Amino acid sequence: MEIESIKPLLAVAVSLIGAALIVATRRNPNVREGCSLVTAILKFLIVASMIPAVLAGNTLHYNLITLLPEVSIAFRVDALGLVFAITASFLWIVTTLYSIGYMRSLREHNQTRYYTCFAITLFATLGLAFSANMITLFLFYEIITFITYPLVTHSGTKEAYAAGNKYLFYLLATTKAFFVTAMFLTYNITETFDFRPGGVFPAGANQTVLIITYFLFIAGLGKVAIMPFHAWLPAAMIAPTPVSALLHAVAVVNAGAFCVLRIIFHVYGVDLMKELNLGVMTGFLASFTIITASVWALTRDNLKARLAYSTISQLSYMVLGAALLTPSGMAGGIMHIANHAFAKITLFFCAGSIYVASHKTNISEMAGIGRKMPWTMGAFALGTLSMIGVPPVAGFLTKWYLMTGTMEAKELGFLFVLLFSSFLNALYFLPIVHKAFFEGPQEAPEGLALRPVPQSLGAAAAGGHEGHSRPEGPIKEPSYFLVVPLFLCALLSVLLGMFPELILDLAKLVIR
Repeated sequence: MEIESIKPLLAVAVSLIGAALIVATRRNPNVREGCSLVTAILKFLIVASMIPAVLAGNTLHYNLITLLPEVSIAFRVDALGLVFAITASFLWIVTTLYSIGYMRSLREHNQTRYYTCFAITLFATLGLAFSANMITLFLFYEIITFITYPLVTHSGTKEAYAAGNKYLFYLLATTKAFFVTAMFLTYNITETFDFRPGGVFPAGANQTVLIITYFLFIAGLGKVAIMPFHAWLPAAMIAPTPVSALLHAVAVVNAGAFCVLRIIFHVYGVDLMKELNLGVMTGFLASFTIITASVWALTRDNLKARLAYSTISQLSYMVLGAALLTPSGMAGGIMHIANHAFAKITLFFCAGSIYVASHKTNISEMAGIGRKMPWTMGAFALGTLSMIGVPPVAGFLTKWYLMTGTMEAKELGFLFVLLFSSFLNALYFLPIVHKAFFEGPQEAPEGLALRPVPQSLGAAAAGGHEGHSRPEGPIKEPSYFLVVPLFLCALLSVLLGMFPELILDLAKLVIR
């Protein structure tokens, strides 16, 4: 049953109110950051209040404005959108806490702009999650692209602007060239922009046109970073670490994966996907990305770069799960929206914590750091176990459902991809943990003094932290504002693996 409710609008709009308050209180950092945190909590509570209605099989709807017949800006809260919204709104709370510690520890500039853009990004993320049609989704998808650009280029260096320009080019070019074309081809056939369970295309539509339109949709969603539309993501790692967490776990890449799932489930539908054999073709694209990105991750010494390629690989797990078109596979793909987000944000928070405490950015420099930062590296170890798929951490459930889905679909080639990718995950994550806890710290040879790194090189390697002086004294855990959020996310990743009922029940509602 569809229920008319203002809650979807409130959940989306509260971040805009928060952004205005952040700007208004910019001269008082404590009040400014308090406004950001209170807004994040309020947003999550509004989203959580919609869970009972959706679990009961209802959808919540709010029509904001009708532009033309069949063209409106409207919100519709269903199970798929709620999985994304719960994940993003909760992680905004912990990212806000983490940002307070991170930005203050490094005395970052333009903090008001940072928090304002962060709030508007979450406004757009919830707008996208609750989009009732392709027009609304496209609008908020583009807002996310534009409002995250100042975050990617936060440091203001030449390297940051070059990375930001690549970020904009890939994401804008793909949507304008491909997604908009696919959207209007769909409208030409169906005379609607709406999302509908089971798909929107009528029987008898030209199959060649449907296949072309489908791959235009996939190519147009550059945020999901399916190869070859992935290069923007490693480049964007020049941003401060909380922004990297936003890109990889809270909003941007999850927005891309969510949109692919929305197209598969609510534009094409499972039956049409099977009829056109689109699931297998999509599975090959996802598999290529999973394996190739994992191999490239093995070659990266910079920690954030390795995590970036890991993200490219993990996003395609969601796509592969949906493309399997079996109950278990689709459930695994949907669950991975949350499971990957909690594990990956843990890993990025740990990378930021290491940088604040030691200014180390390369894995080769991190020997013995686990003994000096046990909470941080302990959380990192839990995050890596989730990425690899070790029980009882949440990533295990994703891979269990995905592997079960491959057997239901009788696609043993995809089963091999999942097993081999887990092996590659272990190869590029476990040596980091081993180096941190079981190797001694490297020392410069006697008489060889460490030379300062040129600012431009240091900024690029550190992810956009130009001009930060090395911390004085021994390496130790940084502020509680940094350590508590990262360990909380690691703990929640374990709890999601042990108590997956909420996300799993929502996933079942999507695929029933």
